[in-house]
Amino acid sequence: MNIIIVDDDKLVCMSLRTILQAEEGITVLATGGSGPEAVRLYDEYRPDILLMDIQMGGGSGLDAGEEILKRHPEARVLFLTTFSDDEYILRALGIGSRGYLIKQDIASIAPALKAVMSGQSVFGNEVTTRLPELMKREKGADLSGYSMGEREKELVRLVAKGLSNREIADAMCLSEGTVRNYLSAVLEKLGLRDRTQLAVFYLRGGKCEDARLDIQKNKKILEE
Repeated sequence: MNIIIVDDDKLVCMSLRTILQAEEGITVLATGGSGPEAVRLYDEYRPDILLMDIQMGGGSGLDAGEEILKRHPEARVLFLTTFSDDEYILRALGIGSRGYLIKQDIASIAPALKAVMSGQSVFGNEVTTRLPELMKREKGADLSGYSMGEREKELVRLVAKGLSNREIADAMCLSEGTVRNYLSAVLEKLGLRDRTQLAVFYLRGGKCEDARLDIQKNKKILEE
């Protein structure tokens, strides 16, 4: 696995390089210190994963990530930051990043990189537990292009708001059993596993691939 590290703190770059290169199968191709440098390095090296800070002097990591993903939609961008600001999280999700980790949890970084290489998206537990609240602030996906009935679309919106099956049943004047059936049908149509994936799908504007988070594996990765 070839990666690039971008952080405007040179000590952080050096430390991460030392820690990650000690892991079997991880090679750090280059390091950088700004958003524009991240774009340049990605174009030059085409790494498997770009591990990048968000707030950097000389150019935002979020701006760089968005630019890279526009040029290279297949790029795997993983953010590593000290900031768990809601707006940062929402934008990171919105541009299609593969993860959002907090720097304090250094031990989770190598397992997270390996998870991203295997096709997973990895978000810290602090982020996933806040998703329902974040959903309430977002307009969410336009569901008109999906083969779902109006009740199924309404269920998606209510799930994204963090409502339980009982609360959804009350809101839609249905039984809990019917709600479960609708939920199962929606997840099957979209190829998603669970409610959290469905919420991320809605937040990301209807991007199924980016919403496929294996939450149980994600928690295991971050706790190991």
